[in-house]
Amino acid sequence: MTDGVHQRTIARPVSFRGKGLHTGAESIVTFCPAPENTGVRFKRTDLPDCPEIPATIAHVIPTDIYRRTTIGNAQGVRVYTVEHLLATFLGLGIDNIVVEVNRSEPPFADGSALPFVETLLEAGIVEQTAARRYYVIDKPIVFAENGIEITALPSEQLIISFFADFANPLIGSQAVNFVIERDTFHHEIAPARTFCFLHEVEELQQQGLIRGGSLKSAVVIGETTILNERLRFDDEIVRHKVLDILGDLYLLGCPIKGHILASKSGHAANINFVKFLRKDATRIMNTTNRPPVFDINKILECLPHRFPFLMVDRIIELEEGKRIVGIKNVTINEPFFQGHFPQRPIMPGVLIIEAMAQVGAVVVLGTPENRGKIAYLMGVDKAKFRKPVEPGDQLRIEIEIVSARKSAGKVAAKAFVGETLVAQAGITFAIGK
Repeated sequence: MTDGVHQRTIARPVSFRGKGLHTGAESIVTFCPAPENTGVRFKRTDLPDCPEIPATIAHVIPTDIYRRTTIGNAQGVRVYTVEHLLATFLGLGIDNIVVEVNRSEPPFADGSALPFVETLLEAGIVEQTAARRYYVIDKPIVFAENGIEITALPSEQLIISFFADFANPLIGSQAVNFVIERDTFHHEIAPARTFCFLHEVEELQQQGLIRGGSLKSAVVIGETTILNERLRFDDEIVRHKVLDILGDLYLLGCPIKGHILASKSGHAANINFVKFLRKDATRIMNTTNRPPVFDINKILECLPHRFPFLMVDRIIELEEGKRIVGIKNVTINEPFFQGHFPQRPIMPGVLIIEAMAQVGAVVVLGTPENRGKIAYLMGVDKAKFRKPVEPGDQLRIEIEIVSARKSAGKVAAKAFVGETLVAQAGITFAIGK
C-alpha cells in the first residue's frame, strides 16, 4: 500500500464542481482536512443539520449497487456514486477526510479519478501523528458468487490483479496486475474512465440513470466501434475495473495489505466481498493497539455502572445507529474469580452477557434522543457459549443494532477472544430515565 505508517489528511480545503453522472445535477464537492481516526465521511451541506455518513460497508445501500456504490443512513439520507472518490483516497493514502457535497451525488468529472487526484494533490497531503491501521490478509481467502470469484492472498503491499472478459470483440479478454502505490495509481489507474455499451444506454436511461452521462464522461462501446475519439490505454476498460474495486475495498474503513485477484467482478460482487472480509476485520487489524473511540472516562459518562460491575474498558469502533466494537480485558484480579471455580478460573457466562449488554448499551444510548438515559436489560435470546474465557484473555465484543426506538432497542452481540467466537446472544433493552 501507499508508503508511510502514519495517518494522513489534506493540508487545506479544496473544491471541485461538475455534474453527477446519474442525477445529472450540478454539484460542488469540497474536500476538508479531518482529525486523526476520523476516516472518510460524506457531509450533505444542502440538508438541515448537514448530516454526515461514514464511508463504511455498514452504510452501503445494498439495493443500489448495480452500476454505482451508494451510501446512506437510517434517516434516508443518501450520497450516490462515491466509488471514484474512495478509490482516490485509497490510492493517495488519505486516511482522514470530510467530503462536503451540496447535492445527493458528487461531480463525476470525466468519468475517471484523475481530476480528483489532481485537486487533492494541489491541496497537499500531510502526515498526522496516529499510526495507520491496515486490514492484513494473513491467510488465503476465497469468495465466489454467481460465477464471479475474488481471492485475497497474504502480501506486504496492496496488489490488484484483475481479469475481465467481454463478449464484445472490441474489448475481449483483458488482464492487469498493479502494485498500488501513489504514482502508479496517479498515472496508471486514475485516468481510466468509466464505460458502458451502446445497447445499454437506453435501458439505463429508462431506469433513471446516466442523466449526466456523455462521451465526455464515459467510454461508449458499440458493436463495431468505440464512439470516443481514442482510448487513454489499450486496456482502459479493465483498468477502470481496478479503479472501481479499489473504491469499494476502501469501504473496509482502512487500507488493505494483501493481494486481491478478481475475475469479472462489479460493484455488487465487490460489496459482498467487502462484507465477507468485514466479518474478520477487527480480528485481523490488531485491535490491542488501536486508539479508542471512547476511553474509560467517556464510558463512565455514558454508563451508570461502577466497580465491580463495569465490564467495558474501551470502545474501538462506533458507527452511530449501526454498530460498535468494545474491549473487555479479563485479568486474574477480577473479583468474580475468587468464587467462580477458583481452582480453574473461568469468567461466568452471565458476566459475558453483561459485558455484551454494556457495550450494546453504549451504542443504543449514543443516539441523540437517548443520551442521558439508562438502558435496562429486558431480554436475552439464543445465548450460546462456545469456549471458556480465562484470565489473560481479551474479549472483543461486536454489536450490530437490530432495532432502535425511543423506548426500546435490540442488538445482536458476539464476543471473540482473538479469532475465536466465544459467546453470542440477542439482547433487548428498555430505554428509560
